[in-house]
Amino acid sequence: MAAIMSGLEAEAYDRKYSDKELIKRLWRYFAVHRRKVLIVTVCIFAMAAIGASVPIIVSRGVDAITNTTSPVVIPFLVGAIFFVGVANWVVNLVRRRLTSEVIADVLLTMRADAFSAAARQDLSFYDEFSSGRVVSRITSDTEEFGQVVTLATDVINQLSTALILIVLLFTIDVSLTLAVLVVAPFVSVVALSFRRLARRVTQQGSRAMGEVNKAIQESVTGISVAKNYRQESAIYAEFTEVNRQSYAINVRRGFVLANIFPTLNIMAGIATAMLVYFGGQAAVVGVISVSAWYLFVATVDRFWFPVINISAFWSQFQAGLAAAERIFALMDAEAAVVQNDSRPVPALRGELVFDRVEFRYTQQEQVLDRFSLTVAPGESIALVGHTGAGKSSIIKLVARFYEFQGGQILVDGQDIRDLDLIQYRQHLGIVSQVPFLFAGTVADNIRYGRPEATDDEIEAMARRIGDGEWLDTLPDGLNSQVGERGSRLSMGQRQLVALVRVLIQGPQIFILDEATASIDPFTESQIQQALNLIMSKTTAIIIAHRLSTVRSADRIIVLQKGKIIEQGSHVALLASGGHYAELYDTYFRHQSLDYRPQAGQFGYARPAG
Repeated sequence: MAAIMSGLEAEAYDRKYSDKELIKRLWRYFAVHRRKVLIVTVCIFAMAAIGASVPIIVSRGVDAITNTTSPVVIPFLVGAIFFVGVANWVVNLVRRRLTSEVIADVLLTMRADAFSAAARQDLSFYDEFSSGRVVSRITSDTEEFGQVVTLATDVINQLSTALILIVLLFTIDVSLTLAVLVVAPFVSVVALSFRRLARRVTQQGSRAMGEVNKAIQESVTGISVAKNYRQESAIYAEFTEVNRQSYAINVRRGFVLANIFPTLNIMAGIATAMLVYFGGQAAVVGVISVSAWYLFVATVDRFWFPVINISAFWSQFQAGLAAAERIFALMDAEAAVVQNDSRPVPALRGELVFDRVEFRYTQQEQVLDRFSLTVAPGESIALVGHTGAGKSSIIKLVARFYEFQGGQILVDGQDIRDLDLIQYRQHLGIVSQVPFLFAGTVADNIRYGRPEATDDEIEAMARRIGDGEWLDTLPDGLNSQVGERGSRLSMGQRQLVALVRVLIQGPQIFILDEATASIDPFTESQIQQALNLIMSKTTAIIIAHRLSTVRSADRIIVLQKGKIIEQGSHVALLASGGHYAELYDTYFRHQSLDYRPQAGQFGYARPAG
């Protein structure tokens, strides 16, 4: 069992809600459809009344056939039952159609709210929690909830039928009806004993499906790496493992839920058999008529069906509540980045000030310790340093993707935590180390920076870089399909698209985590031209991996373990012979046009003579 449940622990943001809290919150989604819900309710009670009328019609028909020889009795009885059947079909059609519309609308809203909550989360949330599991909550759990709600309408219909039948049973025989009511609570108690178990196995089933979604997403996203290393069988084996885990857990869940009905049916069958026996004895001695005895037996049988369903449904209802609990937990997950205020953000000059900033990802992982730095409006700085120096952390804090624990970050003299976050980010132009492109055309991806941009504006901006020569290398220019995640373009082309996307946006602060991948000199010159266009009009913070970018920056900031150890121009820092000079020899010197390997370096020997 421990092996089966491995990896299915609750997420850190999961929380417990009472049934009352969940139902109250769910009602808010249904309340906006009050009119349709009211019509569905009327249809449910109408169907209950129609269903309860069938044994009455048959019983009265038996009495009529017994007491008269009129030939019209049987046709009338058949016609009445046919009419009742048609009426039930029409009412049920209206009920199911409106129910489907209401549930579809509710699921649409719930998924939109859940997705909105997921989209609002900070990057630190996705560093900690699998996106595949988040997707599972938005898709699989909402679907599970919708199925339970559909079942709920059937159960409400049966509850109405049971109430009507109870009244009818009392009109037939009080003592036998009281006997039925004595047994009914025992059936309900047995059903409710499944409640917690049903909720627990449903939660485990949902988590297992989340693991399956996570495995699929990771495998599909990393399929190129798997193929490069010929690991298709390995990722298939990993998927098979989580898929079998999901299978085992859901078989267990199905076993629990499937045992509810047989258990309750046994109890109801025993109770019905006893009532049939004692009722038959009463009919033999003339206490009740044969038609009344038939009516009682038929009514008891119809009564047990909704009672069993209602009792069993309470356990299945926990499945819906468990799904809703996971959805609401995602909606209620607290963001790590919290704004103190939401002041409007006017056009920025671009001054950035880090004032004794403290930042750590975990309590044991201190990244920036009383870090201070001032970037003047319009200044471009290049951050350089070994891995772990704090370069990426600085740009993530400027973009407000992570929360810092101490000090201040000021933008044009205002604390970054007091600004309207959405407006603030609209003034930022960000290009990640591996630019992400959405499936679609090159033009679509550029327009992502400014949706209202026209095709002419996009083309004019794109052709400002190298007179548009890079566009001519694409099969259909701006209308070329980039493929999933930009897979049809080279790394250099993806960077150019991402840079034009920033240019069309026209931000006041530009943030670039430059790609480390090698590109051809032609593409690099065009990328540098695009960077020069951007940096000429903005404050720029760049994690630099190219010598051309380092040289073009106004100031180079050399970082080591979250502290600034050197800063200045490329020439001045080289002349000082400090840490930057070491970094230059390690990372940048080979990119210089006058670079010549020294004797024995990289396995080359300098030619004699």
